Amino acid sequence: MTTTLRPTEPLQRAADGTRSRRFQVCVNSRPVGAIHLGTSPTLGDSVARILDLHIDEPDRRRGRATVAVLAAEEVARSWGCRQVEAVVPATAEAALGLAQALGYVPRNRAMSKRLGATPPDLPAGSGARPMTPAEFDAWQAHESERYARTWIERGLSEAAARAKARRDHETLLPRGLGTGDMLFSVLEHDGARVGTLWLALREDRAFVFDVETDAAHRGRGHGRSLMLLAEAQSIAAGRNVLGLNVFAGNTPAERLYESLGYETRQYSYCKTLL
Repeated sequence: MTTTLRPTEPLQRAADGTRSRRFQVCVNSRPVGAIHLGTSPTLGDSVARILDLHIDEPDRRRGRATVAVLAAEEVARSWGCRQVEAVVPATAEAALGLAQALGYVPRNRAMSKRLGATPPDLPAGSGARPMTPAEFDAWQAHESERYARTWIERGLSEAAARAKARRDHETLLPRGLGTGDMLFSVLEHDGARVGTLWLALREDRAFVFDVETDAAHRGRGHGRSLMLLAEAQSIAAGRNVLGLNVFAGNTPAERLYESLGYETRQYSYCKTLL
């Protein structure tokens, strides 16, 4: 039996410059599912995305999805893409297994925690204050460089990574320190600055965009204090869910979040197209 992809629409081009196309997954011309392929609005046109994949129940566990993904990768190559990515829910065991079997590697994972009604206390000697404008300017320059380096380490070209860092910061912080529903805090311990926190207040939850302990103060539990600060600020703002993103390989952060009760909701996988 031969598994192929059959286009069900012309190539689509969105206002943001991304491309996408839907296909039927066919076995000997018989439709058995569907796959939706696109390009990334945040990582650029060289990165493809598997937006959706579905195989009809009677045809599952027969390798249809495997062949469909491999065929989609060929389409991505024809588009000039050098990478392909897929977001998989943490509960989708079959999809997680498929991604790993086909050589996709974890890039990052989204985690979240449902918060209680009482803000947690910070450890004795620790306290927080808002960033000053001068501190924000220094923090933003540092964070933008660190963010770009993170994407370079994960296969993005230097030009693309720096463009992404610039674009993301411009989108999220159009008014800089004065952008609404954004909290920028400095954590102090015994009067000394030890770390920073960027917390976003969304409609139904809060999100930690950046949390960092200053290099000279790492390994002393201040990362945990910063996350307790994020939870306290979220509860004070009326948000009872706190989310975050952690890059694969950041083992200390992953262990910290798990110890605080954060659960993985979805994984982002990527694969280099040779």
